[in-house]
Amino acid sequence: MLFSDILGQEHLKNHLTQSVDKGRIPHAQLFVGPEGSGTLPMAIAYAQYVLCSNTHRENVNGNNACNLKFKSLSHPDLHFAFPVTTTDKIKSKPVSNFFLEEWRSLLNQQPYCNLFDWYKQLGVDNKQGQIGVDEAQEIVKSLALKSYEGGYKIMLIWMVEKMNLACANKLLKLIEEPPSKTVFILIAEDEEQIISTIRSRCQTLHFSPLAVEHIKNAIIKNYGLEISVATKIAHQANGNYNKACDLVYQDSEDLQFEKWFIFWIRSAFKAKGNKSAIHDLMSWSEEIAKTGRETQKQFLHFCLNFFRQALLLNYGADKLVYVETKSENFKLTNFAPYVNDVNILEINDEFQDAIYHIERNGNSKIILTDLSIKLTRLLHKKTA
Repeated sequence: MLFSDILGQEHLKNHLTQSVDKGRIPHAQLFVGPEGSGTLPMAIAYAQYVLCSNTHRENVNGNNACNLKFKSLSHPDLHFAFPVTTTDKIKSKPVSNFFLEEWRSLLNQQPYCNLFDWYKQLGVDNKQGQIGVDEAQEIVKSLALKSYEGGYKIMLIWMVEKMNLACANKLLKLIEEPPSKTVFILIAEDEEQIISTIRSRCQTLHFSPLAVEHIKNAIIKNYGLEISVATKIAHQANGNYNKACDLVYQDSEDLQFEKWFIFWIRSAFKAKGNKSAIHDLMSWSEEIAKTGRETQKQFLHFCLNFFRQALLLNYGADKLVYVETKSENFKLTNFAPYVNDVNILEINDEFQDAIYHIERNGNSKIILTDLSIKLTRLLHKKTA
């Protein structure tokens, strides 16, 4: 992958290429950015630049054979680690090397993918992956070997916030003092979830959400959309190219999430003083609980974002509102007055608590039913 394939982030491209050109390659770097901002493709492009001795940002004066290997992500000195879990194929002690075929397939389809896309690729949406101690042993083993081509070895760890404590402790010394010409590139969406001992050993680069213009131009180029349609999608994507691609195909999980959300909100409104609506809320909770935990977490994050957008609309910050509902019978303008300074903090806290408990394998039906009942009270709180 070349830097020219990556949308925006020009200052980071310049920083990374200049550091390589000057021979100042840090042994451990942490790329932090929101979903769809390009942290993963940037890490791969940077690895290609280092391993293939490229110059002037692309494969000028570089090693053509090396660049060809990167097209199939099969360079022997580029190692990957990412969250995994047991599947029908791998029954115990799963590690990234067992899933490289699926990983390469996903990156060829969508290098701006998120964790939800990865779990769908594995067919394990009902489980939560992690980077565990078995992975740490594989990393130690692979980096103990000499590089195949006599240059650098690069270990790219994606979604490093999913690394458990045992794995982190095993890798601490290696990340702090890696073998000669060994580079760690850690990638994360949420810096705060990474243990401080790992963070302190890395140079951190922060990625910003992509500009509307960059997303618009990319989807016009890649999908041949009209300018007006591309502009609308780019605005809705809110800096997330992965979401923009989903919207192009009408394949975004947000379409299903919106249906769930609208039914949930209407039932919660009716439930105050209406016993039959409580039954609807419980049935709804049971239906959502049947989906995988990653889907549940994605949905709750979607709902939180919907509430934030409603709050912005309620307080007149229309230019910051990018959500467009697909349902003709539900208008954000009608919903916005019910989200205000009196209830938004409590709503946020309750959703964050629910996400926390789902992540820790709590009973989803109980968690969602409890959240639904609390929501019936919070939605009827009026500002003074």
